[in-house]
Amino acid sequence: MSAAPRLLAVSDLHVHYPENREYVAALHPEVEGDWLLVAGDVGELTSEIEWALRLLSERFASVVWAPGNHELWTPREDPVQLRGSARYRHLVDLCRSLGVITPEDPYPVWRGEGGPVTVAPLFVLYDYTFRPSGTATKEEALARAYDAGVVCTDEMLLHPDPHPGIDAWCAERIAETERRLDALDPGQPVVFVNHYPLVRDPTHILRYPEFALWCGTERTADWHLRYRTAAVVYGHLHIPRSTRYDGVPFEEVSVGYPREWRARGTGLPPRPRVILPVRDQAGPAAGAAR
Repeated sequence: MSAAPRLLAVSDLHVHYPENREYVAALHPEVEGDWLLVAGDVGELTSEIEWALRLLSERFASVVWAPGNHELWTPREDPVQLRGSARYRHLVDLCRSLGVITPEDPYPVWRGEGGPVTVAPLFVLYDYTFRPSGTATKEEALARAYDAGVVCTDEMLLHPDPHPGIDAWCAERIAETERRLDALDPGQPVVFVNHYPLVRDPTHILRYPEFALWCGTERTADWHLRYRTAAVVYGHLHIPRSTRYDGVPFEEVSVGYPREWRARGTGLPPRPRVILPVRDQAGPAAGAAR
């Protein structure tokens, strides 16, 4: 094994589950200087999120976090009852106290093998534009999802306060993020870290297509082309795989729920994915597209 540090990525740790908590407790860098990108859904309770990110930040040279939908939930059993933007800001402050890099911080630059590369953690949410065929509006798409009994728990626990809706919050986040990305050096590649895929294509293999409504926004569909992109890291779908869209690597790095990772391959949770340096690492269900 090379002794060179690596840029690693993982998501959907879901440490609320004891088996996943054990997985995180045993997670160590294999090479001194390894970075870890965490693409959301660390946990649901604030205490769980703090436990996991504190542990990882003490072990890895740098930890970069992008929030998932579960971190933004306000569960009844969480002593921290903040909602919406206030909850997000609380998590950002928590991460900063642990030395974890967030979407609100200056984008770090990976200078190890395969660099220099700007690492851009994103928080852009979704806006119900990944609609099923035959539905022209958000309202029609949501009605179909409710009729099918496929409704994300976000509708009950993820509050957009003070925005009128998640789609309005998403629009605000898109505008702010584009402003920052447009200011980047166009000559330096970017590794995007986002909980949701930036393009819709990965959602086409979902068992329940109605769930795509809660999986991203069409407004990011050209970001991997507009900016010089080395890779896109995402999670949320719980379908870990490596694909390419327009020649750009897209890495779905979910651990997922115990019942899911037990059913895959060896029955063990996947190790963090090596993003840089690039090597032949075709994962389960790897493929190419577009």
